Amino acid sequence: MDGTTELLKKLTEASGVAGYEREVRNIIRQYLEPLGEITQDKLGSLICKKKGDADEPKVVLAGHMDEIGFMVKYITKEGFIRFTPLGGWWDQVLLAQRVVIKTNKGDVIGIIGARPPHLLSEEDRKKIVEKKDMYIDIGAVSQQEVEEAGIRVGDPIVPTSEFIELASSKTYLGKAFDDRVGCALAITAMRQLANKKHPNTLFAVATVQEEVGARGASTCVELIDPDVAIILESDIAGDVPGIKPEESPIKLGGGPTILVYDAFMIPNLRLRDLVIDTAKERDIPIQMSAVEGGGTDGGQIHIHKSGVPTAVLAVPTRHIHSHSTILRREDFDRAVELLIAIIQKLNRKTVTNLTSW
Repeated sequence: MDGTTELLKKLTEASGVAGYEREVRNIIRQYLEPLGEITQDKLGSLICKKKGDADEPKVVLAGHMDEIGFMVKYITKEGFIRFTPLGGWWDQVLLAQRVVIKTNKGDVIGIIGARPPHLLSEEDRKKIVEKKDMYIDIGAVSQQEVEEAGIRVGDPIVPTSEFIELASSKTYLGKAFDDRVGCALAITAMRQLANKKHPNTLFAVATVQEEVGARGASTCVELIDPDVAIILESDIAGDVPGIKPEESPIKLGGGPTILVYDAFMIPNLRLRDLVIDTAKERDIPIQMSAVEGGGTDGGQIHIHKSGVPTAVLAVPTRHIHSHSTILRREDFDRAVELLIAIIQKLNRKTVTNLTSW
């Protein structure tokens, strides 16, 4: 296992659902502390500042550290736990999945369940079970047993999923690639630039609470007041059965993606073109992506004050927003190479020209 694989393993296996990011934040802090000056906003987003050859432009590299998960909402008298989602979950992927409830007494393992199909009518078996009808079972038989285990309303609930190198060792399986892959890109870029020149000052940011409304992006951008931003994300691979090319042409192994549109941001067109042109110069394959049903931290950052030129660079993943996601290592490595090349171009003149209409 090389350094990149170890980094992705540590980041993805760490707990950090939206609003409860302490564990993963501590790990990211350990990686960033040797690379620059660390600060933190009052919501918990981490900021690592590395001065290059000039104080300006100020360049933000932002990936969100939070993952989708759940929170304890109610404990029944029979000892079952009702939960509320933190982030967007597809009901079909939840049943029979293991989860960890993070309590003041330690971790408690449970499983997501619902009424067994054997006790349903033929018609009800055909229906999708909704989250509101599910529960978490920790093997208790009373509310008292649940409370004795340390579980309280408001405790975070995290998907259980081990990081695994799949058969070819070129593909990884794990949880929370959305968006620990973005945090890993920022960390890796900062590491590789430690002894390289760049004509700007970098701010590697690991934001909180993106999955519940890009809240950390709103607060950290106030501290930095950036001149330009590159959002580092996971993207939705469409190379699975049932997806037409016009619905999503994004493929694992096809290289990093540049978002030309999402529901909350149209990228700065000159910055978008700079990314595309740089990829061509470096002979890095790049894929063009449009996401109509979601957004990123860029939605908040690009409207800071009078506006911040912003683009999204992403790594394609399969099975996003589930317990287990698949990522291709070569896509990550190419994204790092492209990101560093872009950073080295972002001098004062280039950044000024991004908004010279």
